[in-house]
Amino acid sequence: MSKDDEATPSRANPLAPHEAVTRHVMPLGPRVLVKLIPSGDRSAGGLFLPPGAKDAVARAAYGEVVEVARAGSEDEGFGENVSGVPEGSKVLFAKDKGLPVPWDEDLRILDVKDVVAIVDEIELDVAN
Repeated sequence: MSKDDEATPSRANPLAPHEAVTRHVMPLGPRVLVKLIPSGDRSAGGLFLPPGAKDAVARAAYGEVVEVARAGSEDEGFGENVSGVPEGSKVLFAKDKGLPVPWDEDLRILDVKDVVAIVDEIELDVAN
């Protein structure tokens, strides 16, 4: 048996949690954890856009706030939201802002100052 045969196989992403591990990210200070919402694969004119084409020209990113900075300690449980951005909000931010979470490419930690807008999605009644 060669030395190479004895080596353990490497995982694709060494920062990815093991199957029996889950992670909870709690932003500190005036920050929020945002899950990116993918943009559509068609242009406004209906043309199909290959992966990366729309992202290459987009200056803004769109996401949902999944966790906020909170005041208090773990002994007190979840404290009050100190970020000023409500959890569950849809937000716009510059695509080059935020700290990517190493084990999940769809998560970013953003400073609240980098959130440029909170977006309200309103469903229209198109039955008429």
